[in-house]
Amino acid sequence: MQTDVARRRLRELILDGTYPPGARLTEMEVAAALDMSRTPVREALRALTADGLVQPSGRGVVVVALAQGDLDEAYQVRAALEALTAELAATRQREGRIAPADLAALREIAIDTATATTEGRLAEAVRLNRRFHRVIAELAGNSMALHALERIWDQIQVSTLRSLAPPSRHAYVSGQHEELVAAIVLGRPEEAARVARAHVLDTRNITHSEEDQA
Repeated sequence: MQTDVARRRLRELILDGTYPPGARLTEMEVAAALDMSRTPVREALRALTADGLVQPSGRGVVVVALAQGDLDEAYQVRAALEALTAELAATRQREGRIAPADLAALREIAIDTATATTEGRLAEAVRLNRRFHRVIAELAGNSMALHALERIWDQIQVSTLRSLAPPSRHAYVSGQHEELVAAIVLGRPEEAARVARAHVLDTRNITHSEEDQA
């Protein structure tokens, strides 16, 4: 469906910073950029407005970023949801409901994320980090939690693009990823939830610190 294609492509352009916060978009401009008719673009913009990535402005829309207070709240909700999905994933692993290949894939993504971050490949690191957390949410088997997280991840990603930089504590962050993977693989729900919650909140604290130093 053309609307779905337009929504996906426009969402990608917003998330990778091609259209940064504050960028004003019109149906005509987006349709030309995507080489599509205006009807699917119009519907895509409506969907992205509902997702909180853009807001109406005159005859078009503007890409929005969360204010600091709203961003803090987003991280709090993300922490709660990722604690839930980590707990559910560990529970399913303990019950033998996760394939070994899926666990191996999670480990591999954690390693790739750490490597990309260490080597300063920031755009790739962001993409891999997002994939790492999404895989855990997928392993949880809760589609509602995954859907809610997708929206929150999008809003956080757009809101923090301007401060994108190699985390000063990347080894610490990678270590938390390893702890989280281990807790899930060993089937320890409470530990997985604790590590996931701490990881998200620590990520927000690190972001705060680096924004202050900028």
